[in-house]
Amino acid sequence: MEDAETSKKRRKNRAERYRRLVEESNDVATIIDTDGTITYVSPAVTRVLGYDPEEIVGSTGYEYVHPDDRERNADAVEAVVETPNESRTVEVRFKHADGTWCWIEATMRNRLDDPVIDGILLNSRDITERKGQEHELQELAREYKALLNNADDAIFFIDVDASGDITFRFDRLSPAYERQTGITTEQVRGRTPREVFGAERGVELEANYHRCVKAGEPISYQEELEIDEEARIWQTNLAPVTTDGEISRLVGITRNVTERVERARQLRRQNERLDEFASVISHDVRNPLNVAQGRATILDEQTESEHLGPLVQALDRMEAIVMDTLTLARQGDTIDETESVSLIDLVGNCWGMVDTDEATLEIADEVTFQGDRDRLQHVFENLLRNAVEHGGTDVTVRVGRVDEDTIYVEDDGSGIPVDRRDEIFEPGHSLMSDGTGFGLTIAKRIVEAHGWTVSVTDGPDGGARFEIVMSP
Repeated sequence: MEDAETSKKRRKNRAERYRRLVEESNDVATIIDTDGTITYVSPAVTRVLGYDPEEIVGSTGYEYVHPDDRERNADAVEAVVETPNESRTVEVRFKHADGTWCWIEATMRNRLDDPVIDGILLNSRDITERKGQEHELQELAREYKALLNNADDAIFFIDVDASGDITFRFDRLSPAYERQTGITTEQVRGRTPREVFGAERGVELEANYHRCVKAGEPISYQEELEIDEEARIWQTNLAPVTTDGEISRLVGITRNVTERVERARQLRRQNERLDEFASVISHDVRNPLNVAQGRATILDEQTESEHLGPLVQALDRMEAIVMDTLTLARQGDTIDETESVSLIDLVGNCWGMVDTDEATLEIADEVTFQGDRDRLQHVFENLLRNAVEHGGTDVTVRVGRVDEDTIYVEDDGSGIPVDRRDEIFEPGHSLMSDGTGFGLTIAKRIVEAHGWTVSVTDGPDGGARFEIVMSP
């Protein structure tokens, strides 16, 4: 057995080693007695909390703890005192020397029987940054939950297991997804697309999921998915989520576009019929009409008859209707290519194509915008012709801008009655007895093909004012 001197020396060496370890540690080592009085604090307290050790030794540690956290801190101390072989970790706000509050994580151990420590040992570290990150994550989680629960688009989450052959399993569906499909998270969680939608449709879905994983970036696609015996068409955006360099999840946002696609298909069918109609008009009607006009002209030169004038006028009107019908049939397609268009140049050219008599044109503003110049020529020719025909031979027509996205064409004529403004854009409607009724319809179709809108109201001088809004 070792003698008392050797034992004392060993304890002293042990205490010295422990002291050096504590003083060089990044954590703050603190010893408190059972009532919370600080009996020792390591030099790290200066770096972490800004205090000199002598400032706080002898004080009650609770006075530095935030009032809202003191009870939790005292409960942890009490628990450590009652269970010597267990430790407790508590997170509290601790007052910094500069008066601010910082978060401290303290691990407590009962060392009351230790001849060197003889108290409760606390190892504390500053976790303010971590708590800030946790707060940000909690805020993001709340925002994410609010977005997920309130988004109109259907959202779904797919877990990706790449440990062997890649396997996709549903994890969660948003409330909107559940409402629109009748499928719930409980029904699909942990199941593969094939298990949920059947082998054939599941393989098609998984093909897009594989494509997203292979690309390693978001993809977009349209798919048909039959749910509750109803064929629905979905526009889906799929994005990968990476964890530790591996894709671990896919997030999909999908929208039911069945009505839009069906409308597009119906529009294509209508356009095909219009093309057929335009071909009939162009070949089967115009050719004999041109023959009739030519023969009428020859008769007019060779024969005097009171019937020739009305005949030529009727044939010319038929030609105007045919031309407007052809234009109407061919101007409804969406504009794909645009160019920079000057309002002054466009309106000036159109004015030269209209029989203006004594009418006056005023262009108030220079505006440049993107559009299809050739098709817009029809729009402004018809608007200017409408102003001259309805406003009188001496009408003044003004063209300019309302704001960045709006152009107007107005006159000081008699205007358009309020109860007839909804009708003037309809095919075949005309305020003139000799009009074809297609001019404003053509203008409206071309404007809408640009993704714009046109409306009519009163001008400042009592005439008609057409406004074209060039934004969706």
